[in-house]
Parts: sequence; structure tokens; C-alpha cells
Amino acid sequence: MDLDFSELRQLVAALDQTDIAELTLKNPNFELTLRKATAPSQAVMLSPEATLQTAMAAPQAVAPVAAAPAAVPAAAEPAAPPAAAPSDLYEITSPMVGTFYRSPAPDESPFVDTGDRIKTGQTVCIIEAMKLMNELEAEVSGEIVEILVQNAEPVEFGQPLMRVKQS
Repeated sequence: MDLDFSELRQLVAALDQTDIAELTLKNPNFELTLRKATAPSQAVMLSPEATLQTAMAAPQAVAPVAAAPAAVPAAAEPAAPPAAAPSDLYEITSPMVGTFYRSPAPDESPFVDTGDRIKTGQTVCIIEAMKLMNELEAEVSGEIVEILVQNAEPVEFGQPLMRVKQS
């Protein structure tokens, strides 16, 4: 089985969005174990037979490697999500961990602004995850009442991004 770094990153992201706590891949050249940590960060554990660079080459005896993404300070998490939305507002939430972008390119105008009317299926922002740009489409029609995240700001799964007054 050949596994390049890009595929490894996709595998880690896919695992993160499931309830699977541990996944092990084995072949004659390497063994890879992905394990969700109990803390907010996750660890990627490689066996002594492989590292990220040697997983595709002949196995070598090396110490286990652990890599974890930068953790968001616990104090910052409660402050990030604003107060609960009034019941008449719909919250557009992030479907994944990534970076929030309001426009398709830095020199272009934003997809939506506060006060704009949107339709179901209209692109409202982009979430970049692992160098992939994922367009987020509105699930409701209405008026953008509030944009809760700054451009190029990291976002978490389920984090409210915008509030919409449905019409």
C-alpha cells in the first residue's frame, strides 16, 4: 500500500470527523497507528519501523514519532463562540476545522456582508482545510444579521460563523 503525505493528512482529517478512536494500517514496509487523544489535540503515532519520511521507503529502526497540531488555549475557546443566538435566528456553523475566508481571493469582495439577503444553496464563505478550499453554502434563505468570525481566522467544527434572520 502506498501512502503519500497528502493522503495521510486526508486520513487524519477523516478520522477526526468520526467516532473512531484508533486506526492501524499495516503492510510489510511500515505500520501506522492513528489515535485520538483524550485532550483537544490529537496525536499521530508511527511505529519504530517508520517515520513520515521513511514510510514510503525501506523501513528503518527509529524512535516513535508524535505530531500534534497546535492546540488552541482552553481560555480562548469559551470566548470564541458568542452568546447563544436568539431563537428566531439561524446559525450557519462550520462543518469542519479549518480557516474561515469571507471571499474567494484576497483581492475580491466578500461572498456576503451583514444585511445581505441570501438564498438556499448560495455560497457564503470558504473553509480551508488541509489546503482544500471548501465552499460553504447557505442552508436557509434570509438576511445576514451578524458575521461572527473575522477573515482568515481559524474555526472549529460546529463553531457559529454567521447568523441569519430567516425569511
